[in-house]
Amino acid sequence: MANAETFQKIYARVDPEARRSLEAFRRDHPLKQVSASGDTWDYVALGKGEETVLFLHGMAGAYDIWWQVLERLADQYRIISTTYPPVESLASLTLGIRAILAEEQVQKANIVGSSLGGYLAQYLVARHPELISRAVFANTFPPNEVIAGKTRLAAQLLPYLPSSLLMYGLRQNTEKRLYPASGHSEILRAFLLEQYSGAMTKAQFLARYHCVVDPFEAPNPQELGVPALILETDNDPLVEESLREMLKTTYPPAAVHSLGAVGHFPYLNVPDIYAAALRQFLIGAIT
Repeated sequence: MANAETFQKIYARVDPEARRSLEAFRRDHPLKQVSASGDTWDYVALGKGEETVLFLHGMAGAYDIWWQVLERLADQYRIISTTYPPVESLASLTLGIRAILAEEQVQKANIVGSSLGGYLAQYLVARHPELISRAVFANTFPPNEVIAGKTRLAAQLLPYLPSSLLMYGLRQNTEKRLYPASGHSEILRAFLLEQYSGAMTKAQFLARYHCVVDPFEAPNPQELGVPALILETDNDPLVEESLREMLKTTYPPAAVHSLGAVGHFPYLNVPDIYAAALRQFLIGAIT
């Protein structure tokens, strides 16, 4: 997270109420920590209810990227949200997730994963269906060779790229692609710029890329008894249409719900709509 001065500068264009809301969330929900295979995992646990919902962020995310949705669901569900340390495989991410669930004495959870988090959610269903009640695969992609093929050269060069140059490129991508796709959401722009101005490290970004291209065999959620929802948007600038269609083909029994043309991070720019869709799925109203 940015220091107070940097935070105010980055969030200067954000509605004051939204800015205060994020500051209050960070203040009121101090991070917990758990260790898994030598890596330290930061997470928050909040809310109340018999069911737990675990939130898994994407490459640019952190535990609090969901804060607006978490607050909208915390009256009915127990909520867990984490930030990934720089671990380079889905198996290593899974070790951390299992450690958090064990620490919080959660035997079974609903999972909501977006982008890389949605890919991880699929992996968790494949490898540990006993831990999953329901699964949301949001703004994501199935196991594929497309991403690795298109990014192979960049992946070879990224380790040698100075961190400052990498983060500059990510900030430019935010301004030119992600911000417009969100309908010019100032809260989305600010949160991502904060991540790319010191909150996320180069090591985390590279590790998350390795996880995005980590192959596994797609599960059959229906056979495993895990209801699944594909949550998508019509103008996702980070998940191309062919991959969105591949996701639906990979999981034909899954329910599909579109949030409209609201970009790749709808939980940031349309949190009310996002939370409502999750509530409907969690109670079985979207099937």
